[in-house]
Amino acid sequence: MLFFFEDNVLDPDRRELRRKGALVSVEPQVFDLIVFLIRNRDRVVSKDDLIAGVWDGRIVSDSTLASRINAARRAIDDSGEQQRLIRTAARKGIRFVGVVREGQVPSELPALVPAAVPNQEVTFCRTAEGINLALASVGGGAPLIKVANWLTHIEYDWESPIWSPLLQHLAQHCRLIRYDGRGNGLADREVTDISFPAFVRDLATVVDAAGAERSALLGISQGAAVAIAYAVQHPERVSKLILYGGYAQGRNKRGSAAEAEMAQAFLAIMRHGWGDEHSAFMKVFSSVFFPNGSPQQIKWLVDLQRITTPPRRMRYEFATPVTISTWSSYCRKCRFPRSCCTAATTTWLRSNRAA
Repeated sequence: MLFFFEDNVLDPDRRELRRKGALVSVEPQVFDLIVFLIRNRDRVVSKDDLIAGVWDGRIVSDSTLASRINAARRAIDDSGEQQRLIRTAARKGIRFVGVVREGQVPSELPALVPAAVPNQEVTFCRTAEGINLALASVGGGAPLIKVANWLTHIEYDWESPIWSPLLQHLAQHCRLIRYDGRGNGLADREVTDISFPAFVRDLATVVDAAGAERSALLGISQGAAVAIAYAVQHPERVSKLILYGGYAQGRNKRGSAAEAEMAQAFLAIMRHGWGDEHSAFMKVFSSVFFPNGSPQQIKWLVDLQRITTPPRRMRYEFATPVTISTWSSYCRKCRFPRSCCTAATTTWLRSNRAA
């Protein structure tokens, strides 16, 4: 079923918005918001309605809510001044007031043909201490190794609504190599050494197994620190660093009693709510790490927790090195090309072509 209004055509099944026949780029959560408003256009929708229907009951700040509504208006060529399609009812909520016609898919709207993406090849390698790691390689050209971070599953990530667009874009421009480190995904899960040095050793094993003399490293979040440490130890094997969302010190090493207390509280509720989409842990986790995530993306994140990590004890221990480590000394030793991304990773990719 399609929704037609003014020059716009909204297709919820294909998750497409077109204006005058041209596709409009819309963030997943903004798209969900537009669909929700149109489907409930017979009434004023309150803030509580939006949180329940679009954010699946998760904690949402007023500023986040306002930004999503503004983005929805821009996507359909409306504005807060005009309120031609989305109108604010003071102290009540918002309502979609445009004239909407429902219909089937017309012949003039052809289905999009996705770009062909090669299948990834999955292999395994073993560390010096006998731990099996899972390795995925796809694409051609200069090698780019994505360093493992807290949660990975090389098969599940490849098809996820969060990682897949980035990974497939990378695979079109380089030889993309990813791996599941110890305790994650397809790698050995029941291991005793879960520590920052062990993560660096895992990366060293993967670099050797990849067979490239020199590789670029993509470090995201926790992976940024591991990439830096490896590059300092083995500068001859690294051509460049791409770092996104990294940090120099874990939460418990930042000299703040409040930060340390928050870290312990977070780990405590993690023990009781991991992989449960209705738990207090998931509400906090998604609001902090994925405030604009769509229900589909949050559901994927919950499923990832279930299939990626070992039993509860391991999940808790795997998070601990993140909070107690400090690697600022490694940062000062870097002496080769690196790119520290503060905007979206995809923006860097489009402008620099990682290969």
